[in-house]
Amino acid sequence: METAERKLIQMMTVMQGSRPADLCLLINNVCADALAPDPRPDVHTWVSDLGACMIHNHHWGEWNDSQLQPTIQKLMKGYNRYLRPNFNEGPVEIGMSLDIASIDAISEINMDYTATIFLRQRWRDSRLVFPGNESVSLDGRLVSLLWIPDTFIPDSKRSFLHDVTVENRLIRIFSNGTVLYALRITATIACNMDLTKYPMDRQVCTLQLESWGYNLQDVVFYWTRGNDSVKGLNTLRLAQYSIESYYTSVSEAVYETGQYPKLVLHFALRRNVLFFILETYVPSVLLVVLSWVSFWISQSSVPARTCIGVTTVLTMTTLMMGARTSLPNANCFIKAIDVYLGICFTFIFGALLEYAFAHFYTMQHQTVEDVHRDLLRELSESNRNGTIPVVRSTQPNQSVEISSSAGEPAERSAESDAQRHAGPKETMPGQGCGLSSVRDASRRAASVFVVENPHNIDRHSRTVFPTAFLFVNVLYWLYYLFL
Repeated sequence: METAERKLIQMMTVMQGSRPADLCLLINNVCADALAPDPRPDVHTWVSDLGACMIHNHHWGEWNDSQLQPTIQKLMKGYNRYLRPNFNEGPVEIGMSLDIASIDAISEINMDYTATIFLRQRWRDSRLVFPGNESVSLDGRLVSLLWIPDTFIPDSKRSFLHDVTVENRLIRIFSNGTVLYALRITATIACNMDLTKYPMDRQVCTLQLESWGYNLQDVVFYWTRGNDSVKGLNTLRLAQYSIESYYTSVSEAVYETGQYPKLVLHFALRRNVLFFILETYVPSVLLVVLSWVSFWISQSSVPARTCIGVTTVLTMTTLMMGARTSLPNANCFIKAIDVYLGICFTFIFGALLEYAFAHFYTMQHQTVEDVHRDLLRELSESNRNGTIPVVRSTQPNQSVEISSSAGEPAERSAESDAQRHAGPKETMPGQGCGLSSVRDASRRAASVFVVENPHNIDRHSRTVFPTAFLFVNVLYWLYYLFL
């Protein structure tokens, strides 16, 4: 054994200029082969100690502990993850940046949106400083060994951390003690919406980040690169919206327990109205135009005109109910689409009422004509019998006077009527004057609502309804698009 040890020392002397790590590995291998038959365990222990001590021997160069790659055991030696960095030395500055991977859904009923984000946080922990210029990437499961900020999203309704195939965490430690901590989160976040101009609306939503337990004396939040700290919004493609603009801000959240740091991302969403024009506005306009078709149908075609009016009213009602299914049932919002559907429904219902009035006056006009026809028939019969009937019409502004060559009976009857009516007028001249004036006023008022030709109602409606609808449309679009 002494000879083997002597040879080993001589080999070490020859290889003095070699690298310590290579020499140590060579010695261990040679000794393991040479001393394998030797049953004495102290010999093998001596060789292992010799290889280990060679690394720490300064005679083999300047290699020491400071030149070794750090390990998590060395970094964690004496590390207390329950105490924040710079404890009792000032607040920890935490820089944040975001990558918006997707905005999956924007709900007007619940007034929220669902987004998947990559949240990156950076801070400096002097307890994790190690020599060199490199960084160490750790397994995400080692996050339980480090202090991390208690950042949360205050407006979040539901959120979760992705865990396929492992929890989507990233931990990277730099040599100066800077820690990079990244997460992949999907969250449903509340967004207060103003739907008064729906679907020509513009919504401004926010994504807020706050500290849960550490106040401004403990941590300070800041955006790492200002507005450039947010990526991905410019490339997003949404179904109903287009991202108009966005910006970041730094503020404070004030609660009963103190003041806490807060970062806010503001982004404006403009709704694409083309879908609603094709889905709601165009069908509504076509229904209104369809209701005008009845103006060109004869008034005697009662089933045809009634069918058009009732069908358009029911179809418009169904369209209004379908347009409200995707909107919140809130009385505080009178939406633009509700106003337009109400206008269309009013014009359709007005077209149905127009036929009702036209049909009523047509029947009234036919009744007057029937009375004239009956009077003429009676006149012809009376001429054959030698009698002259005197008939007064009961319709307003309609007087029927029948005369013949035998005028004396008519004159006598007229004189007797005049004398009969003259008596009361002489006794009560004031009352007769008042009654006559009231009777004349009522006749004039009734004459306003009397239509001599009921077909003029349809003729005027063909011009009035389209003109009024066009005028209301101009006012509607000017107000909701430009005001």
